Amino acid sequence: MSMVYDLVRLEEKTIIEAAKKRSDKIDFKIFDSKDLYFDLTEDSKIQERFGSVVLQRCASYFRNLHLTAALENGGARVVNDLNSALITGNKLFMTISLVKQGIPTPKTKIAFTRDAALKALEELGYPAVLKPTIGSWGRLVALLNDVDAAKSVIEDREEMFPLYHVYYLQEKVKRPPRDIRAIVVGDRTVAAIYRISTTNDWRTNTARGGKSENLKITKELDDLCVKASRPFGRGIYGVDLMESEENGLLVHEVNNTTEFKNVMAQSGVDIPGMILDFMIEGSRD
Repeated sequence: MSMVYDLVRLEEKTIIEAAKKRSDKIDFKIFDSKDLYFDLTEDSKIQERFGSVVLQRCASYFRNLHLTAALENGGARVVNDLNSALITGNKLFMTISLVKQGIPTPKTKIAFTRDAALKALEELGYPAVLKPTIGSWGRLVALLNDVDAAKSVIEDREEMFPLYHVYYLQEKVKRPPRDIRAIVVGDRTVAAIYRISTTNDWRTNTARGGKSENLKITKELDDLCVKASRPFGRGIYGVDLMESEENGLLVHEVNNTTEFKNVMAQSGVDIPGMILDFMIEGSRD
């Protein structure tokens, strides 16, 4: 059993500490992904090197995705797997999966040119939100209050890498100045917090200064979070939700390789231990 990573955050440190407490049950190895290389045509020792179950903790979407593919090619079971990494790491793919499963999610449109994006926004209505299909921590997310703001932001995007010419447009949901981050492990929502904006920033990401408070898990929240994670397979997910004034709880993101330090701090739940227990369970299948 092992873990691959590219950044040593608090999450990775606590997982390592939890593994030490289970040293009588598991032999847990850790690998810095920046040191790894593979022979895709001949490497037959993946399981010997990494064990039968590998915890994927790379923060980089592209490194995570391609490393997971290489590990699975060698026969390792990766948590979370390649399908999860591919779909949840792209907001367009993720939204399509949620809609197919009947998960309530914000109204969302996709466009591929400036003119089409402006027409889509006219239908969607202002204010609206423009997000990159791949990205995290609220980076390059823009609030479009009116058509002039939209034209200005989209013109900037037109000068960027082609990835940013895919215009993922979402309604700005009327909600309290907070959202919800819940952690799903396997078939259960194990902990949740409110992420509350403490500045004039409309985004609630704790990476941008938002504060967090523990949230008691209701049956409604548990059922919705578990249902939202099912399209991507059993694994470990961070489910982000908003409390719409008109439509109740909406799922706006399901996160692979999720950060959980604030949830752990506020809830007191041993999330690293639960992750390892989930891996141990998987190694017996």
